[in-house]
Amino acid sequence: MITLTLEEIARAVGGTVHGASGPVTVTGPVVIDSREATDGALFAAIVGARSDGHDFADQVYAAGASAVLGSRPVGGPCVVVDDVVDALTELAVFVRDRLNPVVIGLTGSVGKTTTKDLLAQILEQNGPTVATDRSYNNEIGLPLTILRADRQTRYLVLEMGAGKPGDITHLMRVARPQLGLVLNVGPAHIMTLGGVEGVAKAKGELPRALPPAVKGGFAVLNADDERVVAMARETLAQVVFYGTGPDATVRAEDVTVDTTGHASFTLHTPSGKAPVRLGLPGEHLVANALAAAAVAGVIGVTTDRIAEALSSAVRRSPNRFQVTERADGVTIIDDAYNANPVSMRAALRTAATMAAGRRRITVFGEMTGQAEETAYHHSALGRLVGELGVEILVVVGEGEGPETLAEAARDAGVSVHTVPDRTAAAELVKELLQPADVVLVKASSEAGLSAVAAALRDPEN
Repeated sequence: MITLTLEEIARAVGGTVHGASGPVTVTGPVVIDSREATDGALFAAIVGARSDGHDFADQVYAAGASAVLGSRPVGGPCVVVDDVVDALTELAVFVRDRLNPVVIGLTGSVGKTTTKDLLAQILEQNGPTVATDRSYNNEIGLPLTILRADRQTRYLVLEMGAGKPGDITHLMRVARPQLGLVLNVGPAHIMTLGGVEGVAKAKGELPRALPPAVKGGFAVLNADDERVVAMARETLAQVVFYGTGPDATVRAEDVTVDTTGHASFTLHTPSGKAPVRLGLPGEHLVANALAAAAVAGVIGVTTDRIAEALSSAVRRSPNRFQVTERADGVTIIDDAYNANPVSMRAALRTAATMAAGRRRITVFGEMTGQAEETAYHHSALGRLVGELGVEILVVVGEGEGPETLAEAARDAGVSVHTVPDRTAAAELVKELLQPADVVLVKASSEAGLSAVAAALRDPEN
């Protein structure tokens, strides 16, 4: 973050300074986790459902933090405000107004974090880049990302999530990106957004809020998703389409996938073409790579440099198709960060390609947030497990989703085991495992199935 005095912060957020016997300067990061406090940091003491950040004030001061941003005095240098989350937003707006990076906002139902990571690795070749950490894509995470930027930051890549209507509009007001990217519209958060059409409307808030073309606004849209294509009519920004079809401005041709699950293709852009072999497995990542390439091309990165960066890109966010090869030949695929029908199908198909005839054990938990379509989507997933020839399916948890998934897979001829929780799942799979098996672990994050993958990665655990 740019260096600020406590008085400047107080003025920016409408707060009052307490506990400072002299001038106090914040030179470090703004953090909400007391364990991440470092010299010069500002600790935002958020009151949550399980903990109160104010209780950790002594800990962050001991770690070298300069001050606390809280809703009450804490016995040391602090800025007191009515609402800490609102104050974080105001501070992010204050800092954003004093910087001049190229700001990119991106959203979508699937692939936001992977695309953000790919784009950051392309842009880092051109200059200092700050990108959303992990999935800090909400009203707290986005301000924290902006507050990591300083006067040297050239590119600011901001992932934007939507849990309810209006979320992205709020984030756009804070970030004010010149470029916006919409990846796709799918059945994610349909309970709070009102079905898939509600998801489309929420994601469409991003292109609608972009500056017009005459002021440098660009909307990068997925030509392979009809709901995203329709957003071109709702924005005043200049539109650039990417996709696999021949009419897309940025497109992939001659896509192939090898036995390790890595996709290769020829990248076509208005400035040329170049070969790409993705360093991350999954044919579904071709769309993410094209999205990142389209944004980078708008910014002015050459096609050759984009292709080189995509080919050398590494995984930066955990639990997203994270592949581990054990000494006994067992392959563990941890894709348990989150799940919806689109990502579940993509993971299954990629795992099938990687298995190349080896036995597959699939560990699935519930896809949450599917509302009245829970049974439909889980049943369809169970049928696909059968169609793809998965030998063993372990279904974790109880309720409508897991039960319909298990029933449909059994009807499709799959050997199905049901277990109540992740501990039981890990114990069962350890018993079932044979050398050279391929194990895919996936569910919505609430299921916590990454713990299953972690237990399987270490057979001695």
